[in-house]
This record gives sequence, C-alpha cells and structure tokens, in this order.
Amino acid sequence: MSTESYNSTTFNCQRFKCSGRGLILPFGIEACMSIQLRAVLYFVFLLYLFLGIAIIADIFMSAIETITSRKQKIRYPDPGEKDKYLTVEVRVWNDTVANLTLMALGSSSPEILLSIIEIVGNRFEAGELGPGTIVGSAAYNLLMISAICIASINAPETRRIKLYNVFLVTSFFGFFAYIWLFIVLSVISKDVVELWEAVLTFLMFPLVVILAYLAEKNCFASKKIEMAEEEKLIITPPETDAAGVPRSFHKDELLQFLRDLGQSSNLSIEDKAQLFAAKLSENMHRSRMQYRIQGARMLTGGKSLFVNLPDKLQEIYEKYQKIDDESSPSAIAQEIDCLPKLEFTATAYAVLENEQRIDIIIKRTGPINVNVRFRLDTIDGTATAGEDYIKLSEEFVMESGQQEKKITIHVIDDNQWEPDETFFVKLSLPESEENHAKVGSKTVALVTIINDDEPGYIHFEEPINLVKESVGKAEIKVARVNGADGRVSVHYRTKDIEAVATRDYEPADSELVFEHGEISKIIAIPIMNDLDTEKDETFAVELYNPTGGATIGKHGRTVVTIINDDNYITMANKMASLVQVDIDKLSVTKTTWGQQFKDAMTVNGGDLETAKFLHYVGHTFSFFWKILFAFVPPTSIAGGWLTFFVSLLFIAILTAVVGDVAAIFGCLVGLKDSITAISFVALGTSLPDTFASMIAAKNSKTADDAIGNVTGSNSVNVFLGLGLPWLVAAVYWESKNLPFTVKAGDLSFSVLVFSCSCIIGMILLTLRRFLGVFGKAELGGPTIPKYACSAFFVFLWICYLTLSGLQAYGHIYWAT
Repeated sequence: MSTESYNSTTFNCQRFKCSGRGLILPFGIEACMSIQLRAVLYFVFLLYLFLGIAIIADIFMSAIETITSRKQKIRYPDPGEKDKYLTVEVRVWNDTVANLTLMALGSSSPEILLSIIEIVGNRFEAGELGPGTIVGSAAYNLLMISAICIASINAPETRRIKLYNVFLVTSFFGFFAYIWLFIVLSVISKDVVELWEAVLTFLMFPLVVILAYLAEKNCFASKKIEMAEEEKLIITPPETDAAGVPRSFHKDELLQFLRDLGQSSNLSIEDKAQLFAAKLSENMHRSRMQYRIQGARMLTGGKSLFVNLPDKLQEIYEKYQKIDDESSPSAIAQEIDCLPKLEFTATAYAVLENEQRIDIIIKRTGPINVNVRFRLDTIDGTATAGEDYIKLSEEFVMESGQQEKKITIHVIDDNQWEPDETFFVKLSLPESEENHAKVGSKTVALVTIINDDEPGYIHFEEPINLVKESVGKAEIKVARVNGADGRVSVHYRTKDIEAVATRDYEPADSELVFEHGEISKIIAIPIMNDLDTEKDETFAVELYNPTGGATIGKHGRTVVTIINDDNYITMANKMASLVQVDIDKLSVTKTTWGQQFKDAMTVNGGDLETAKFLHYVGHTFSFFWKILFAFVPPTSIAGGWLTFFVSLLFIAILTAVVGDVAAIFGCLVGLKDSITAISFVALGTSLPDTFASMIAAKNSKTADDAIGNVTGSNSVNVFLGLGLPWLVAAVYWESKNLPFTVKAGDLSFSVLVFSCSCIIGMILLTLRRFLGVFGKAELGGPTIPKYACSAFFVFLWICYLTLSGLQAYGHIYWAT
C-alpha cells in the first residue's frame, strides 16, 4: 500500500506523508504539520496509549483473577472425628491451567490482538507489525525481564523455580514455538502458511496446557505425588467470624502476633491491625495475575494490592521482621520502641555486708546512637543512709553506643550483728530528657544487706498468683532469703489442676540457678489465649531438689490461676475485624461501580497517607484513562465475565489505534515495521509485565511467578497470537483456492536470532540452578555473579535488536 498521497480537495500545505499507513489514522489536519512535529506527537500519543492499555489490562486481569479464583464447596471427612464431615471451599481453576490460558491471554492480549487486527484489517493479508511484536516481546520477556529479576534480589538471597517440571515443559515449547515459526515460513512451505500448518499451530496451544498440567501433577515422574495445595487446605479449613464470614487468617496467628508485638502503649488497635494486615499481605499466596495488576498500578499511581504502611508503622514493622522467631515478646516490645528506654536489669539485689559495695546495672533498649542522662536516688528502708550505706543522689550519662552502665553503691561494714536490712534505688529522668528518652517498668530496685554467710532458703514469694489469659507469660517470682552465699540451684515443674498443659499453658520442668549474691529470680510460664470465653482455671508450680546447700522455704508450691480477660477478648475480636477490612480492601474480586470511580479519582486508591510523589505523577497522566475505564462493569457482576468481555473490547480498540500510531510513527522517522515492532511496541506492551515480575521476584518465595511463566507466555503468544489469525486467514484464502502468503523476510531472521539467544539464556538459567557460585537458584545469589548474569542477559537483548536491525536495513545479507 502506498505510503504517500495527496489530498488536493481539502489541504494545500504539503504532501501528506504516511497518510495511507493506518486503518483509522491519520487525521486530515496533520497535513499542515511538519514531519518532525508529527513524529513527536505520534511518539507521545503512542506512550499515552501504552498507559491506557496498562490500565484497562489491569481491569482485564482483575476479571481473570475473579474468574480463576472461583471456589466450590466440597465435603471432606474430618480427620479428628469419625463419621463427621467438614465443608470447605477449594479453587475450581488449577494454577498452571489458569496461567497458560486466561492469564497468558490477559498478559499478552495487546500483542495477540494486534496480530489479529492487523490481518483482518489488511483484508486477511499478513503484516509485519503483529508478528514482529510477538517475537520482540518474547525476546524482551526472556532476556530483559530475567536480567531485572536476577538483579532485583538482595544478595545473598535467592529464588528457585518450584514447579520445575512445568518450567521444563513450557521452556521447551517456548523455544519450539519460534523454531516452528521459522520452519513454517522458511522450510516447509516458503512464504506460505498452508491450512494444515495453521491448524497445527493453533492446536499446539491446548497441547502445551495439557502437558504442563500433567507435568505439575508429576505424571512424567516416578516419585510419589505430593499432596496438592487444595488438599492441604481441606485439612485446615478457614475460620469464620461471629457472622459466619470466612476470615483470611487463623486466630492463633493473630494471638501470636500480639504476643510478639508486646503491650506497646504507643500503638492503637488500628495501628496493630495495619501491622498484622501487612504481615498477612506479605505472606499470603499471590497469583501471577495479582502481580501483573500490581505492576500496572505502580505505573499509574493506582490502589496497591499490598498493605502500604505510614512511615512510622513501616519502621516498626521492619524492626519486627528482624526479630528472631525465638525472641521473647518483651524483647520484641523493647525493639520496636522509637525512643531509648532505660531500666534496671533486676529489681532486687543482695550484698554481704563485708563486701562493702554493690553494683547496680542500668540497661538501655531502643536507639543507642545518642547520649541519655538519667538520675539515681537511694531511699531508706530498714537500712539507714550514713549508718548502713552511703547515700546516692546524682545524675549520670549513658554514652552513645553504650547499652549498659554499672553504678556502684558503697555499703558500711560496722562489725556489729544486725538482721538483714534493705534500702531502695530509684531511677528517673531529668526534665530535659523526658522528650528524648523514657524509663521502663523496672525503675525501683530493692537492695538487701545480708549479715551472714549462709546459702539461704528458696521459696515462692506468693503462694497464689493471678494472671490474665492475655498476659502472654505468667511471671512467678522466686526469692532467696536468709543468705546469698555461693552458687545454688533448685528445680521446678508444673502440674495440672483445672488447667491442662499444652492447651491452657506450656508445661515446664527445668532448673533455676542463683549466682553468688543473687536473691530473686523469675519463672516465666507461657499462657495460651484462645479468645474463647471460659471459667477460671488453675495449675501449680512446685520447687524440688535444691543444690549448693540451699533449702526449700515455706512456700515451695504456688498455685497459678488463669482468669478470663473479657477486655482483651473484645479488643482482639475488634482487631480481627479491622484486619479483615484491611485485607478485603486489597481484593480485586469485590469491586463495585462506586468503588471503581472512587479509586479512579483518588491517588493511590484514596490512601493519601502513604502516597509518594510518583503516585501523584502517575495518577495525573492516567486520570483520563482511569475515569473512562471506571465505566467498565465491576468484577462483582456475573462472576467477572462481563468485565472480561467489555475490557477485552476496550483493549481491542486501543490495540487497533496502537497499530496505526506505531506504523505511522515508524514511517515518519524512517523505521521499518519489523523494527518498530520488536523495539517500541514490544517494549511498551511488556512494561507492566516488567514491574509485575520485579514485584514477584522480591515478594514471592519462589521464582515461578517472576520468570517461570515467561516461557509459557512466549509459547502462547505464537500458538494463539499467530495460530488464531493464521487459521482464520488460511480458511479465508482456502475458500478462494488461493494460498495464504506470509513473507518470511525480516521475521524469519529475527526468529532465528531470538532462538539462538533463547538457547544461551536457558543454558545460563540452568547453570544458575545447579552451580553453587550462583547460589543454586535462578534468581539472586552472590553479588558479583548476580550482576554478571544480569548484564549478560542485557547484552543478549542488545545483540538481538542490533542484528535484527542490521539485517532489516540490508547490512546483513539474509536469503529469504
């Protein structure tokens, strides 16, 4: 078709260059514009269309997520009770089938539709833009996305492909699809696609799906098939709230989180709910479709599918994540404090009078990079300042980087027999420090001056201890009296009364050691909180087998009563409801028209507190598209199918315009369609996939969602994106007894170069999986090998573009 024409009836400005390249464009007014201005405008318009496609593809993927996440109820024998059944919900769609069908269609719909529209628009004659975009996208997806994903993992972390059998199947077809394309165009029937070739090409699409599904089920392996994820779900059915609505988490997870977080007074219930929702969001299973949606929303400043925390809570959450799983709740509570906190390491000390000194230790938790001033004052008990000890009342400084400070208090040895005497030491902050630091719970220490050399008696301070069910741990004080000489020990154990070990509390049977001079210890017994209303329950803790000369005192047994905590239960249930609300906000399957327009008109889906500058920029540029596509029916209607077809129609319209704009832009700047397709169009349509894979690489525990699906999408692009239009066109020309002509030309060379790059890239990914120098994983690993591999993949993509360009412009001879 001629690329130039002249409209003498309307415009007399200049020859109208590239006016015959599009199906819809160009507009007649362009005849009076300079070629340079038109090129710039078409380039900007092309970018803006890519932005629109990303947004409508987000909606399209939300519809697919709604469809593939549909569940059905089944009955399953209760493993705990005979003749009883559990009713649970399981997913209808298999993940592998969903990824290679609807997911691949959603991810590659612009490329597939561009190929279909180009053939239909050209009166069933093949063009270069559609096939070129499919090959160019495949090269970008395999090489550039792999490079980005490898480099995005923090060293030395790694991500391995879990469903490796599926990956092997899709990798083979991802390579074979393009070899088959080359064979069809250049070997079997040169420059002609026969009907049987088109049919076979299209039928390879369901073949890939079937073989990948069988590979996932280990049908090609001799080893025992592992239990499927759905079967694991059946054994642990989801919990429900008071209204019978399923929760996205188990109450045990919430209770453990509250124990780990500690009783911080700085956090409201809403803050704690957000932190727990962030933890759930990070650990929940996500499909490739959700990562694809999140990638598009990153570009456009849309509502995130992850919980975004305000800076203050984000800092607390990051500190929480660093805590070891075995850390105590009190240590975690201290860790998340934002201000330095000072307190005594112990609340009771003992000193023999003839030692004449006692060291009191003050510890700091929280930030340690600042100086903190504090004050110590002694207060008389039965001991008198000036007669039994030297009075202390002064300020001290905890230096930057210092976590403990030892302060010495002097004791007066008067060589007279006296009973044990006590005094107190009080810790406080000067007024000038109250806004820069705080004190903990241990601000008063008891000091006992002991006048004999006996090892002493060991007993519980109280014969009865009351604890709330929500306390986390029952702390039971054990005292050493009438002597503190030498190292002694005593064993302790728990015994059930009404409370049952492992259900109401964790049983204990251990040893308590008192070093020389120590007179107080604490036994910590973890208490189970199940949020169920129940009567008070008791258990006993008893001391036995003392060593080192010590003797069991008058309270060798204490009874611990666990009392029900209605306030805590109410708070925890309220928090559970808030968490579920936060999680539901992330759903793409429960949208309404009102919610769509609200999300379209607000930055970051209305979450202004966590919105960044780039969110505002993306929202500003995409505002028109967001408002336009808010009219698409929400996913809550007709199970998502109505959204699916309407958004697919919008994608088809935009893709038709993209084809025109890309062809005219390439014409204006002197680029051949084959080069425009593998560069600008391929890059534009693959940009959301780039962000999706990068997010999946960072947040997923495996590499499947990052690069494992790339090979599957690449094969589907050929078998569906070319197989379907080829089949339609081949049937059309067959009905006229004419061949369907498809010039191999630049396409066959581009396919060959990509195939060579594909082989090299797959070899490198395989080496990364099995060699220790790369961390034995496809993604991440040690810093230098990681970046070296990433750079090599980029080099392969540049070579692909360079060689394809040199051949297209005749610098490399290619016999076609």
